[in-house]
Amino acid sequence: MTNSSQPRILRGFSEIESRYDVAFCDVWGVVHNGEARYPAACEALQRFRARGGTVILITNAPRPNPPILDQLAGLKVPRDTFDDMVTSGDVTLAFIAARAGERLHHIGPERDHTLFEISERQTGVKPNLVALEEAEYVVITGLNDDRSETPDDYAERLAFMHERRLDLISANPDLVVHVGDQLIYCAGAIAQAYEERGGRVYQAGKPFSPIYERALMLAEKIRGKPVARERIIGIGDAMRTDVAGAVAYGIDALFVTRGIHRDELHPEKDLDVAAYQQFLVENPRHPTAAIPELVW
Repeated sequence: MTNSSQPRILRGFSEIESRYDVAFCDVWGVVHNGEARYPAACEALQRFRARGGTVILITNAPRPNPPILDQLAGLKVPRDTFDDMVTSGDVTLAFIAARAGERLHHIGPERDHTLFEISERQTGVKPNLVALEEAEYVVITGLNDDRSETPDDYAERLAFMHERRLDLISANPDLVVHVGDQLIYCAGAIAQAYEERGGRVYQAGKPFSPIYERALMLAEKIRGKPVARERIIGIGDAMRTDVAGAVAYGIDALFVTRGIHRDELHPEKDLDVAAYQQFLVENPRHPTAAIPELVW
């Protein structure tokens, strides 16, 4: 199980995979970088499954899983890399359904409107999308233009929301993500700024428990029996979401160091061990093990 001693640095997932029946694996930063898949990571998950393991992809993508599955197919991630998937968008649908009939304002790119289309198909109730001035609550899936905007561009809107005491549902708790080599802000950065103002935020994805509960339900359905938490490992590249979420949920965590934290931990090609040790000092929740990239 998880521990606070210095995590072992692995050469490959095969060194520890026999301890686990289920892997909850992050997607962006582990399986692909937004532009291309990581073939070695796909192979590692395929080999884990071939040895009897179950892989649930667990991602803070703010859209429900159908368009994310399409994205994976477009990046040529083999379908036998995983058994099933749960997204932050899937959990957000439940939050929206619980507030059926209330007027909501959406912050995020137009491509994320699939969230509301799927909500209507699932519930038969069309979400009542309105301007911010008319809203009873707000759903954020990302920045409207994440290639050029920053959280500072939302200061006035957040001030207005706080004055109106509007709840904010964040469909993606991630703060930033790499798209290729570019670092862009995510919905979590805006949600964090709203919380700092005193606003109330409901988080749909990692590191919060609802997404893990859904992933466990899927894994147990696939395996046909309960799964003990000590037989589950969470794999991810973000300490704040992937590692902290796994530890809080009571499962082991495998930290992929050459992901979102690569600038801090990999100033050169290899892992900077001194930087990694300092990184652990600064982060209270430690992974069970670390690996530069997910490989077998």
